[in-house]
Amino acid sequence: MEETRSTSIAGLITIPALITLGITILRLVGELEHWPKPWFNASAGGGGAIIGISWLPLIFGPYFALKLAGAGDRPSSAGKSIGLAFAGLAVMVVGGVLIGVLMAMHHPSLTVIGYLVMLLGAFIPGIGWPSLGKCLLAYAFAARIPVVVVMYLAMSANGGQGWGTHYDAAPPNVQFPSFGTRFLYSGVLPQLCFWIGWTVVAGAIVGTIANAITRRGKQAAPAAA
Repeated sequence: MEETRSTSIAGLITIPALITLGITILRLVGELEHWPKPWFNASAGGGGAIIGISWLPLIFGPYFALKLAGAGDRPSSAGKSIGLAFAGLAVMVVGGVLIGVLMAMHHPSLTVIGYLVMLLGAFIPGIGWPSLGKCLLAYAFAARIPVVVVMYLAMSANGGQGWGTHYDAAPPNVQFPSFGTRFLYSGVLPQLCFWIGWTVVAGAIVGTIANAITRRGKQAAPAAA
């Protein structure tokens, strides 16, 4: 019978959260100093920049999963945990479609509903593997709250003109009636709904798959012996 050892979520996410914060700061400095593409991109969204944190869940998801599994904390069913991770992705897609429909119907204020649906997707993987779900949620907020703070500082800097980074670059062809509205729809909702959902769901998908592979390998080894 596999021994189960206590695993502290705070202890597990501390180093990944610090690494993520370091990359966020590095990206900000790089954009302020106009360091070159493709490492940095100061345009709206910052898409395609190599230095960023959006891909880190693909590394830390398996890291968290294997650490938990090594402590004896595994899901009751590897298949169920994988399925629920993909279910979380499906819910996020529904939220994204809802946002697109509401924008097309000229109801931008109602896109909050779509963002909340995306956030809901972050809680679904935890049904299949509670400890991994909690760990990824804690890491997601630790990663994204500093970004929200940076975005607020960037957007409000220079009398609202910003720093000229992707943290304060306005989406093209979009006008906001006030600073608060801009910060809500460009900063808070994307970071604390979409990116929280992405971090948890992406990390859960690769993490649960990594767990299933290693678990199968361990089960096959005694049989081969």
